[in-house]
Amino acid sequence: MAPMVHGLEAEYSGRVKFSYLDADDPNTDAFQRELGFAYQPEFYIVDADGKVLKKLIGFISEAEFRSTLNEYLQ
Repeated sequence: MAPMVHGLEAEYSGRVKFSYLDADDPNTDAFQRELGFAYQPEFYIVDADGKVLKKLIGFISEAEFRSTLNEYLQ
């Protein structure tokens, strides 16, 4: 999924900030618990205040990912 996500990151540059969490890094454990992280891959749509607007779990098609991003950009 990484190539698809990186492609969307380039496409939405300047409109969406993509951040990546290393689930194997123990320094992220508290943040993972706060998010309710349980499965890889998981994607979170988060507003400017850090509020999780939507959580996507598992394989997400590029079309579904793009549709979700567009929904929250409107």
